[in-house]
Amino acid sequence: MKKVRLTVNGGSREVEVEDTTVLLDALREGVGTTSVREGCGVGACGACTVLVDGVSVSSCLANAVRYGGRPICTADGLPPDDQVVAAFVESNAMQCGYCIPGMVLMTKELLAENPDPTDEEITRHLEGNICRCATYLEIRAAVHEAARRLRA
Repeated sequence: MKKVRLTVNGGSREVEVEDTTVLLDALREGVGTTSVREGCGVGACGACTVLVDGVSVSSCLANAVRYGGRPICTADGLPPDDQVVAAFVESNAMQCGYCIPGMVLMTKELLAENPDPTDEEITRHLEGNICRCATYLEIRAAVHEAARRLRA
């Protein structure tokens, strides 16, 4: 076991990990972030998405020790008045909600790169995130609404 200091949502926490501990497990078990979820365990569904330095990372594949000291953002750390979250809620872009934290973070990444994405660009950027409830039309509408709000 070794100790790694994770900087999550603006706070710092030292957690004990093994060399093989994935970031997902360190965040959930060591830090207590519950929005980071395991859906597939192979980086194919997006439920475990976090942002590291503003870039999306599949935390179920990422080795925890590599992320010591780097700023990690999870959906738990978003402010209550976050415009992307508000757009998702108002667009009814979720049913069960399991995929939504990853979708929200991917949307934040997309809109930081492209403040006015087309439907095709949204679909392409979110294609690694699976919504088992199939609310893709509502999710796309939420991304457009979030983009509109952030441009205003």
